[in-house]
Amino acid sequence: MFDVIITGAGPTGLMLAAELRVQGVSALVIDRDAEPTKVVRAMGMHARTVEILDQRGVADRFLALGKQHPSAGFFAGIVKAEPTRMDTSFPFVLGLQQPITDRLLTEWAVELGAEIRRGCELVGLTQDADGVTAELADGTTLRSRYLVGCDGGRSTVRKLLDIDFPGEPNTWEMLLGEVELTAPREEVIPLVMELHKTHHRFGAVPLEGNLYRLGAPADGLADDPRVPPTLDDLKRQVRAIAGTDFGAHSARWLSRFGNATRLADRYRVGRVLLAGDAAHIHPPTGGQGLNLGVQDAFNLGWKLAAAIHGWAPADLLDTYEAERRPWAADVLDNTRAQTVLQETEPGPRAVRRLMSELMDFPEVRRYLIEKVTALNIRYDFGAGPDLVGRRQRDIPLKNGRLYDRLHEGRALLLDQTGKLSVAGWSDRVDHVVDVSEELDVPAILLRPDGHVVWVGDDQRDLQASLSRWFGSAAS
Repeated sequence: MFDVIITGAGPTGLMLAAELRVQGVSALVIDRDAEPTKVVRAMGMHARTVEILDQRGVADRFLALGKQHPSAGFFAGIVKAEPTRMDTSFPFVLGLQQPITDRLLTEWAVELGAEIRRGCELVGLTQDADGVTAELADGTTLRSRYLVGCDGGRSTVRKLLDIDFPGEPNTWEMLLGEVELTAPREEVIPLVMELHKTHHRFGAVPLEGNLYRLGAPADGLADDPRVPPTLDDLKRQVRAIAGTDFGAHSARWLSRFGNATRLADRYRVGRVLLAGDAAHIHPPTGGQGLNLGVQDAFNLGWKLAAAIHGWAPADLLDTYEAERRPWAADVLDNTRAQTVLQETEPGPRAVRRLMSELMDFPEVRRYLIEKVTALNIRYDFGAGPDLVGRRQRDIPLKNGRLYDRLHEGRALLLDQTGKLSVAGWSDRVDHVVDVSEELDVPAILLRPDGHVVWVGDDQRDLQASLSRWFGSAAS
């Protein structure tokens, strides 16, 4: 029996597998596709996702292969000055095509001991008090203590659980592909930039040599959105906007996507949970989809491990939905807003001009960019100092830096007083006595995902928080 079976070998499933292995839990990832996809569904990572990787000591692998882009322009494509003094060590968007991200996450998960089986399709599941039985298309079954559906917007797991997925269907679609263009770059780029001022969903992003990521609005909705467009379909729509197809040829891949926006009613039924696009879908405006899924996985992984290791408080797994579902709803709302701002009708264009004026205020720019990049996230842990519930950014310590102390995936008490104790919880919580000029409170208690659950210097209050999040003290 596996501890956890994960369906879907995309970024969410792979991140969850790696995080479970960091926590010492066995993980099997199954995916119905025989090979990883070549389709570039996402182009990069926002600051919070890079922070997550840094907390586990692997960010350098991604930074080495990515390109750092300014965060300006990631709210509805409205380009303003970059916010200054962003609350992160990674104040940029890391440009990295999803197939590369998938490969790096796969390598990391496998290094840690996760097992990945491709060409392995889930068709049914049952669960009981002790675990979950997964039924595969080839007639075999697998058994695990928990199962997590990370299998995308058309999630088989969600459908098998009969979880409602309310929201709005597609009202428009985009055609997208990686193609080669015969037109010289000095002709393509100026024309595309000029057209993009009024056609915000049209674009041609240069990749390497004559290869571009080319996209244009579709002419209506496809009967089956799962069927990719043809190169001729894409060229026809590009010509309708640009008056030329730039000599597009030799497509590496072609895809379509729409603006459907949906949020699962529940993230959990017994021992089966949802994460990533299986729980929420939205347009790619702002580049938040991959990041939202990876952050789901990071929130869920240590909680599942705690349940499996036997020390989780009774409601710990319930906090996954309680924390992540409201944040997903917020992302859906801001993508709805950004989508409206990219419409070409007079009303949305007027709102876009007003929003552009508002974004001249530094406070507005910072607020919107920190929303898109998930730097402003604060979980509701009840009354307490503003820092409680927020993710703690990396800070320098007298001896090293904070994130270097989180690589093992354990909770951490950063104690600047030297008077506190985690006795009874030392098998789950590290106690670091150190100081930082950038921390203005006596001590903070961090969960394994880097969120602050307690601030202060009172030992009795600390013990109450330790019990709340990390179970009963060891005898």
